[in-house]
Amino acid sequence: MAAHAPIRMLIVGTGGMARAHAQAYAEMEGVELVAGVDVNPARVAEFNAEYGIEHGFASVEEALVWGGFDAASNVTPDAIHHRTTMPLLAAGKHVLCEKPLAANHADAAEMAAAAQAAGVVNMVNLTYRNVPALNKAAELVGAGAIGEPRHFEASYLQSWLTQPKWGHWDKESQWLWRLSTEHGSMGVLGDVGVHILDFATHIAGSDAVDVSCRLRTFDKAEGGKIGEYTLDANDSCVMHMGLKNGAVGVIHASRFASGHINDLRLQLFGTKGGLDVRFEGETSVLKASLGDDMLDGRWVDVPTADVATNYQRFVNAIQSGTLAGPDFARGADLQKVLDLAVESDAARAAILAI
Repeated sequence: MAAHAPIRMLIVGTGGMARAHAQAYAEMEGVELVAGVDVNPARVAEFNAEYGIEHGFASVEEALVWGGFDAASNVTPDAIHHRTTMPLLAAGKHVLCEKPLAANHADAAEMAAAAQAAGVVNMVNLTYRNVPALNKAAELVGAGAIGEPRHFEASYLQSWLTQPKWGHWDKESQWLWRLSTEHGSMGVLGDVGVHILDFATHIAGSDAVDVSCRLRTFDKAEGGKIGEYTLDANDSCVMHMGLKNGAVGVIHASRFASGHINDLRLQLFGTKGGLDVRFEGETSVLKASLGDDMLDGRWVDVPTADVATNYQRFVNAIQSGTLAGPDFARGADLQKVLDLAVESDAARAAILAI
């Protein structure tokens, strides 16, 4: 069998998260990091030097004029995903885009339609699809192990606004931009809320049909501003949600969950049993209460198998000429729910203001 030609990878946006993408590709056979794109020339130069990348550009358009790449990882801020991805799709480039796919459903739907028309591999980097417990739980639900899903509780808990494990949020731009809508952030709803929304609905095997949401931005600095960053993005969100399959439940996410560094949880209950899915302390755990265990309220560990990362599946799909998920269509579906969540919170606030 003939060997695949190396996939020439472009990294768009060379901030903190770009290093996770670059490191993943650097460890793969058959992938060559060929260029970085960033509006900040010092930042792209530092990034390129760190990963031995030869070419640097100030825009996607400049990189396309050069043309020496096959695929791109888009690691720009949320609000910039649409305008930096669309030219790549128009040029027939494969794209792995960070989440959320776009700043609104209209843009996300346009990206999904463009990707389908281009016939390229398109994926959203919903990183918790890499969690073994999530994949096994979705398999069990799909096989009918818990019967008809009826109720769920899901949470994504972070605390980087109350402890400095990942850095000082009030001094470092990689955190401050996530607190500012002017700098492209959708707040905790778009940053990690999209993860727990995908986590819950993917396992439940059903999309949301109705959403009620409350968003909250807390005071974090005098005048609500640090340097150039206005701290107006939401810090916590709470959602009540109904799914197409009839299940109902709650989802919440926060950056103020003191005592939790980066923890995801889901409990899903059906007519024949329940599942408890956790990714806490970088450890994936799945417990189930099925059959006789359900009758006695016992929960037992369920073995899980390692799964390929999104980066690996992106590359494998390009090499095999197939498509892989979660794709842009999934990203657009999730964005519709995020839009509804924002609208719900705004409507509640409007009613209270009367």
